[in-house]
Amino acid sequence: MRHRRLYEPAPPGVAEAAARTDLIRPDIRGGDRIDGAAWASRSTAWGTSGAAATAHPTATLIALDMLRAGGSAVDAAIAANIALGFLEPIACGIGGDAFCMLWDPKVGKVIGLNGSGRSPASLSLEEHRRRARGGLIRSHGAVSVSVPGAVDAWRVLHERYGRLPWADLFAPAIALAEAGVPVAQTVAFYLRVARQIFTHPDAGIEETENFLKVWAPTGRTPAEGEMFANPALARTLRLIAEGGGRTYYEGEIAETIGRYSARIGGWLSAADLAAHQSEWVEPCSTNYRGVDVWSLPPNTQGLSTLQILNILETFDMGAMGFQSTASLHHQIEAKRLAFEDRARYFADPHFAELPIDWLISKDYAAERAKLIRPDRILSPAHPGQAPSQGDTTYLCAADADGMMVSLIQSNFRLMGSGLAPDGLGFMLQNRGELFHLADGHPNVYAPGKRPFQTIIPGFATVGDAPWLAFGVMGGDMQPQGQAQIIQSLVDHGLDITAAGDAPRWRHDGSSEPTGEAAKGNGVVHLESGVPAATRQGLADLGWTFGPSDGTLGGYQCIQRWPGRYAAATEMRKDGIALAY
Repeated sequence: MRHRRLYEPAPPGVAEAAARTDLIRPDIRGGDRIDGAAWASRSTAWGTSGAAATAHPTATLIALDMLRAGGSAVDAAIAANIALGFLEPIACGIGGDAFCMLWDPKVGKVIGLNGSGRSPASLSLEEHRRRARGGLIRSHGAVSVSVPGAVDAWRVLHERYGRLPWADLFAPAIALAEAGVPVAQTVAFYLRVARQIFTHPDAGIEETENFLKVWAPTGRTPAEGEMFANPALARTLRLIAEGGGRTYYEGEIAETIGRYSARIGGWLSAADLAAHQSEWVEPCSTNYRGVDVWSLPPNTQGLSTLQILNILETFDMGAMGFQSTASLHHQIEAKRLAFEDRARYFADPHFAELPIDWLISKDYAAERAKLIRPDRILSPAHPGQAPSQGDTTYLCAADADGMMVSLIQSNFRLMGSGLAPDGLGFMLQNRGELFHLADGHPNVYAPGKRPFQTIIPGFATVGDAPWLAFGVMGGDMQPQGQAQIIQSLVDHGLDITAAGDAPRWRHDGSSEPTGEAAKGNGVVHLESGVPAATRQGLADLGWTFGPSDGTLGGYQCIQRWPGRYAAATEMRKDGIALAY
C-alpha cells in the first residue's frame, strides 16, 4: 500500500509543511477517499479572506454573508448564533448563556468573555433543598432557571468589535423565522425527544403548553425536512434588533419573562434580568508540546482541558500510537483525575477563592500523572489536595484582518428548562441545575451566583500568533473532546478535518460539581471506528463499556495558516465549514 500524505499542523510563521511521502504511519491508514485518513468524511475548506464553521449549513452561509458585507469575525459569529437559535433550538437560543474567546489582532492576544447569567435573587438554598430530587437540583422547571446571558454577550462583543449595524445581524434570522425552513435531521430527532421528556408526568415542569404551541403546533414536533417557522421568535428578535441588546434585559421582553415566571410560580424576575452584565475575563493557558492551549477560567470547566493535556504531556503519547490501547487508557485516566478536581473546586470565583494556578501547574500535573499505571485502572480516583489559601452549539469565524472568534452558546440540557415565556418563541435555560446543595462546597447554591458551566470555547496559539479557534460541544464531553483534538493534531500530525472525524471516546461516571458521586471506575463509550484490538485491550484492563450513543461531541474548527485559513466541521452534526 502506498504511503498516505500526512500534513503536520504548521504553526504560523513557520515554513509551510510539505507533502510527506516518506512518513510511514501504520496506525493511520488510507480509506475510500483519494487521500486522507480512513475515517475522514470530507475535505478541509480553504480560503484567504475569511472562514466560518457552524452546526447548521444556513448559519455558516449567514456568517460568510456578513464577512462579505464588510463585517468582522465578531459580526459573523453573532449573526450565525442568532440564526442558530431558530435553526437549532435544541441546542441554543436567546434563553441561554454564551462564552467567547477571540484573537484580537490589534493587541495581539487572546480575549475572553463570560456571558453566563446568575441565579434568581429570590430563590433560596433552603427552597432548592426542599425541591431537590435525591439530593440534586431538578433538571427542568422553574427551579433550574438562571438569567440568560447570550444577548448581552453579543451586545458587548459587538460594541467593541462589530463593524456592521446591530440590526443587520438579526435580519437573516428574522426572515428565516418568519418564512420557515426545512428541519435538519439532528434537530428533528432532539425535538421529538424533548417533547417526550417535557410532557412526561415526572418531569416536574410547571407548564408545557407554550413549548407545544411553538415547537409542536400540529400536535407533534416537525420531522426531518418538514417546514418549521417561529413567528413569535421573529417578533422577539425584531424588538432586540430595533431596541439594542439591553432591550432584552430592561424592556418589554424582560417584563414578559418576569410576568410569566410569576404566573407559573417561578423566581426569575425582571429585576434579575436588569441586573445582569457580561464580564470580560482573562483566559488561562498551558503549553502542550509547543502549542499554547487557552481556556476560560471558572465558573466554566475550561481548566479541565488544560489539566488533561498537562497530565498527558508527561507521557510520550505519539510513541504509544494513534488509537492504541495504551493511548486511550492514559487519556481516560487523565480525564478521570482532572474531573475529580473539577467536581471539588470549580465554581463562581466571585463567591469562592479557587486554586487556579495550582490546578493548571506543570508540577501538579506531574504529581497526578504518577498515579496512572499502564497495566491497571486507578481505583478510586480522588481530587488533589489544594494548598491552603455545562446541549450546546459551537461556532467559529475568522476575517481578513486576522480576527478569529471561538464562540459557544447553550440552553444546557436537552433544549433547556422546558419553560417558554408567553409569546416570545424561545425557551429558558436550565443551567441552575448545576449548583451543589452542600454547605461549604465552592459551587453551593446562592442567590445571584453563577452556576458551574460546562460550555467552553477552545483556542490555541503558537508563539505570538493565533493557530486554532475550535470547540467540541456536548456537556461533559467538551474538555474530553478538546484534549482529543489537540492530541490528534500535535501528537499524531492529523489535519483539522481528520482530527475532528477521528473515532472518539467518552468517559462517564466521574464525580460532579453538583454533588453527584463517582460511579466506581465509570463507563467508557467508544465510537465504532476504534480498532477492535484497542477495545479488547481496554476490556482486558478492566474498563466497562457503554454504547456509542451519538453523544460524543460536535466539532468545528478554523486554523490559521500563513496568508489563509482552513475550516473544518465533522460528520456527527448537520453543520458545514466554508472559507472564501
